[in-house]
Amino acid sequence: MDYGHALDFGAFITPSAAAPDAPVLLSQVAEASGLDLVTFQDHPYQPSFLDTWTLMSFVAARTDTIRISPNVLNVPLRPPAVVARAAASLDLLSGGRFELGLGAGGFWDAIEAMGGGRLTAGESVTALGEAIDVIRELWRTDQRGGVFTDGRFHRVHGAKRGPRPAHEVPIHIGAYKPRMLALTGRKGDGWLPSLGYLKPGDLARGNAAIDEAAVGAGRDPREIRRLLNIGQLAADPHEFAERLAQLALEDGIGTFILAADDPNLLQFYGEEVAPEVRALVAEARGRTGVAAAPARSSAALAARRDGIAYDEVPEGLRAIEPGDFDYGDVRSTYMRGGAPGIVLQPSTAAEVSAAVGFARRHPSIPLSVRSGGHGISGRSTNDGGIVIDLRQLNGIEVLDAERRLVRIGPGARWAQVAAALGEHGWALSSGDYGGVGVGGLATAGGIGLLSREHGLTIDHLRAAEVVLADGSIVRADATSHAELFWAIRGAGANMGIVTAFEFEVDEVGQLGHAQLAFQVEDVPAFLEGYGRIVEAAPRDLTMFLLTGGPRPGQPQVVQLYGIVDSDDPDTIIARLQPFAELAPLVQQQVQLTTYAQVMANADLGPQHGAGEPHSRSALVEHVTPAFAEAVDGMLRTGAVPFFQLRAVGGAVADVPEDATAYAHRSANFSVAALGGNPDRLDAAWRSLAAHTRGMYLSFDSSDRPERIAEAFPPATLERLRAVKATYDPESVFRDNFAVDPA
Repeated sequence: MDYGHALDFGAFITPSAAAPDAPVLLSQVAEASGLDLVTFQDHPYQPSFLDTWTLMSFVAARTDTIRISPNVLNVPLRPPAVVARAAASLDLLSGGRFELGLGAGGFWDAIEAMGGGRLTAGESVTALGEAIDVIRELWRTDQRGGVFTDGRFHRVHGAKRGPRPAHEVPIHIGAYKPRMLALTGRKGDGWLPSLGYLKPGDLARGNAAIDEAAVGAGRDPREIRRLLNIGQLAADPHEFAERLAQLALEDGIGTFILAADDPNLLQFYGEEVAPEVRALVAEARGRTGVAAAPARSSAALAARRDGIAYDEVPEGLRAIEPGDFDYGDVRSTYMRGGAPGIVLQPSTAAEVSAAVGFARRHPSIPLSVRSGGHGISGRSTNDGGIVIDLRQLNGIEVLDAERRLVRIGPGARWAQVAAALGEHGWALSSGDYGGVGVGGLATAGGIGLLSREHGLTIDHLRAAEVVLADGSIVRADATSHAELFWAIRGAGANMGIVTAFEFEVDEVGQLGHAQLAFQVEDVPAFLEGYGRIVEAAPRDLTMFLLTGGPRPGQPQVVQLYGIVDSDDPDTIIARLQPFAELAPLVQQQVQLTTYAQVMANADLGPQHGAGEPHSRSALVEHVTPAFAEAVDGMLRTGAVPFFQLRAVGGAVADVPEDATAYAHRSANFSVAALGGNPDRLDAAWRSLAAHTRGMYLSFDSSDRPERIAEAFPPATLERLRAVKATYDPESVFRDNFAVDPA
């Protein structure tokens, strides 16, 4: 039985403590000889052997490409929760090169005590199966809450999940007896026996038992790789290769692991035997037409969503489907729980073009484009649709140091950008959270902590590489595709996917970073005072306001945070002193730091948002008494736990309103409110809306038709519709504040 697996070749090396360098050097020889896998037996009770986990970690650090696995891990000696974390840690540290071999082993004393007597063969199978379940559950970091299992032999109550491995670590089971073989068919990713322990016909019988159990569990037997520990079967390389090819074609072996501590034998095996085996098997498969083993499991294929032509994903384009191991970490965003049908992760502009072409062939399902996934609007994920995830386009490159011209990919995070620019003494205003992706913010506007002094992020854009709806890739700047370049700066999500930005950045040295908290009795008066002070302040100050609804029995707390772009402590304090006179300070932190350190405030790991974000956005020119009273009334409804004012004005207003698609240049403040219930939020917002003009679309999650006219004044909207008609007449990009083409 040939299961169609691509062939792998590995080494089984003795973990000798007498010569501790030997297994490490042999692993390096195995890697240099082209072998795929190096494995070590696990006998921690043997004083003549190195500890397997320690050895594997050391080998991982001394090698670059070869995969590493225990052969096999003695489960009774290590609690599965400990194994899960050790395996995930080694996989992360090695860049996804770890595989986990498990065996029932001996020394079940501790588990026997839990079970109340010596384990039978059936009980040892149960114990191993429970261990596998615990390990895999702890790797599911996309699930909320701890892990709770009440197995007979393995119990965890509230164990914290993680870390998550770098890839889906396969679990290979060393098994010989019928019940263990059945367990392999139900739960294993591979079967790992040793040829020396098998009798004639045992491979066929073992395969049959595994296949039967796999089918009974709803699995495709070809999902289970067949590995085999072997000795040197022949001195002649051709004869050796023929015997292994026979095992591959007749007994389905996909991985051959040679037990050898001789570097010459490992080199002979990797450089002469393995290539010939691959050639012999490829030739035989070509004659017989054996299909390749499936890339995805039956369970993963069953999780596919209707309406998506999964088999038509362009070759080379990474695709993550609902049943894939990585899906849990890409389905959702920072604030929204999603369930897309497929997530495409291009790594080049050409692959983005291919992804857009794939989306274009699915006009009836949602399309989301994601850079960092932090958007409050939540539009970078969906339910059942396509997500084009740009995280791999994250390069940061200096193009011209004299001009301070840099090229940045849309998938870079602003914390990374700030750190890279900070090495040159530069900065680019970019929101207030380092986890935000470049792409979304740099096409919407970019209201950040340097805005009053240096303008919006889009004001620094000099050119962009854009993938259009028809798949073409163009460069847009002031002279080439000038209308597209105008539209990208404020309505970019409508026009295409920017795959590279060219920014001219600013020199920014040390600065003051302030975080102040006030106990406020009169909220309207405080809001008015904040607005008055900000508008009167020099442009080197940009200060944001954050508060929420009042809590019963507790004083109202209002927070201010922002930047004074000065390295002089006296200047910093002078800029902040007027705020200190508004209300009693209950907490304060002012430090001399760098913009890069301010933006280093983010977790750049996977996002596991849940539910739907509900947010409303607006722009105002001044914090008037009527506006302040409306804010206070809205907060008192209890429907708005998060309310923010961001200072704009200053340099932002220096740019003419018709220079970019972001047109509301006269506004001095951006307003945002978040709530848990959309109806309550909208009802509370109505009293405020009468005092506002315009809207910043990155902060609004509503799908009201009138929101488009709020975001873009009539002349701007008319011009955008004309650009849309030119570059996206069929509205391929329709799921993020879509403008109808003229």
